[in-house]
Amino acid sequence: MATGLLLLFCAGVVLWSAKAQEPFNALTNNYKKGVELAFEQLNSHAAVQHHFLFLRSLEKSEIEGGFGVAYFYHHFLLKPTVCAKRRNESSPEKCPFRNDRPLMDCAICYKMAAGQIETSPKPYVHCIQRPRLTETMRKNRVEHCKRMSYNSGAPTLLAVSSG
Repeated sequence: MATGLLLLFCAGVVLWSAKAQEPFNALTNNYKKGVELAFEQLNSHAAVQHHFLFLRSLEKSEIEGGFGVAYFYHHFLLKPTVCAKRRNESSPEKCPFRNDRPLMDCAICYKMAAGQIETSPKPYVHCIQRPRLTETMRKNRVEHCKRMSYNSGAPTLLAVSSG
């Protein structure tokens, strides 16, 4: 009986973790690349001990700049899992969410050309635990993305909202 319960629990964890990645899988490739950039930066910090998964988007905007160039802003939440932080994110995750740690609130803006994130202007990534996020930080994020200088007429990234 204990073996049956353990098998049922393991099956539930696998199904639940697959469902946890549905919001990430629903993103377009251009937004996925931005989230992956945030994961890279988050995982590079020694203070971050846990692995995070994409939870949901709060705000997204995209501006077409012409000639295959687009500018993106994405505000989203990451949720910690029971798994330890990993350097290699290429394998599918099987880590259930944990509810005893705060969400990570992230805002990113970046330029893409030919399906790749450009290094100029430098992509902006800001992630912080939700309880530590202040109204001033929120305003600074938005202002930073508005001020990013772009070569194609300096569009205002947050002027267009698509979701």
